[in-house]
Amino acid sequence: MHRAANAHVTTRRSLLRAAALGALATPFLAACGDDAGQQPAPESTEPVELSMFWWGAEARAKSTEDALKLYTAKYPFVTFKTTWQGNQGYYDKLATLAAGGNAPDIFQIDDGALSEYAERGVTLDLNSYKSSGKLDVKKFPEGLWKYGEVGGKLSGVPTGENTPGMIYNKQLCTELGIPEPTSGMSWEALITWAEQVWVKSGNKVYGTMDPSADYKALWVWLRQQGKELYNGKAVGATKEDLVKWFDLWQGARDRKAAPTADLIHEANGGDVTKQLVVTGKAATSFMWGNQIAELSKATKSTLGVVTYPGDNKGQWARAALYFSVAKSSAKRDRAVDVVNFLVNSPEVGKLWGTDRGLSSNLDVRKAVSDSLTDAVQKTAFAFETDLATKFGPAPQVPPKGHVKVRALLTTHAESVQYAKATSAAAADAFLKEANAALAA
Repeated sequence: MHRAANAHVTTRRSLLRAAALGALATPFLAACGDDAGQQPAPESTEPVELSMFWWGAEARAKSTEDALKLYTAKYPFVTFKTTWQGNQGYYDKLATLAAGGNAPDIFQIDDGALSEYAERGVTLDLNSYKSSGKLDVKKFPEGLWKYGEVGGKLSGVPTGENTPGMIYNKQLCTELGIPEPTSGMSWEALITWAEQVWVKSGNKVYGTMDPSADYKALWVWLRQQGKELYNGKAVGATKEDLVKWFDLWQGARDRKAAPTADLIHEANGGDVTKQLVVTGKAATSFMWGNQIAELSKATKSTLGVVTYPGDNKGQWARAALYFSVAKSSAKRDRAVDVVNFLVNSPEVGKLWGTDRGLSSNLDVRKAVSDSLTDAVQKTAFAFETDLATKFGPAPQVPPKGHVKVRALLTTHAESVQYAKATSAAAADAFLKEANAALAA
């Protein structure tokens, strides 16, 4: 009943969001004009109020407000009308605002939605600002700022960088007398290591979370074989790839290296407090590397972080979040200047820490790292910094429909975990439904 109820809520939310996005498409495109604009230059000292919208918890709200106060201290004639809320319902509200011609001047977005909003003409193309130097990304890793491009248009500026990270219980390894997992270990080596955890814990702790429903893990695994999760507006994996992936984790469950379907489902929702490395039900969780700080707050155990198994070139510098400027904004030059300030200011970087990823600007990142006193945040910074030279090239930003594809992967991976479908049947169903979602 719990799973069915969640599915109903997710489906209803997706339909509402789709309806709002559909409503914004034609009227918005007709009203917004081109990307050039005739608004006053940032040098103007005329009073201006900018609207800004983001999601996050109270700590993010406070640090964002504090960052904007720094900008106002620099330019007293610029003030902000700010709105923030929790993640749930954020995109429904953003779509409704855009459809009504009231998109915020600046808004936070992630790569699950960037392509949708870019292709529907909501986001301003920032390439001209980058070319003129008014948006400075020279200190960003090239693959990172390019990850904000959709169809050749720079549609979002990364607020920070992160990459997938396997968070593990460092303390448990010591207690059980087993070696810690390492970056670059093979997937099979991880499963063998996880078997040891199960045996040495007296059959109390599974060694690893089963990430077969995790799009990040599947994507990294595919890249290690020279493929991508997406090939344009279609799934890049074949049926054979997906069968191998589902079978890999079926084998891990059979060997007691990975947990039962109910425990996997508990963590698949993404809630930090329900991750198995936090609840003590497994020794690893597949997350984003910078989330070690958040996970550490939810457990008394000491945690560590390594890359996902396999060749590290399968990982890439991923934009944790983006700031986009509305194409309809009458104050777009000033809005871009604010974004430029937020992503390049050392003071803002120190205010935000790892909350929006590790600072995109490498000089700011070093300044933040040097100022850290928190051991866990230092670990997150060191992890990302050490990986920088080992990353593979960034893939295309996920296409429109990515959010639906992620949900479909969870649905069909869980159908295998609960023995309701074979790996082959789940692969067939996923490919059919995912490709339909991407083509819509």
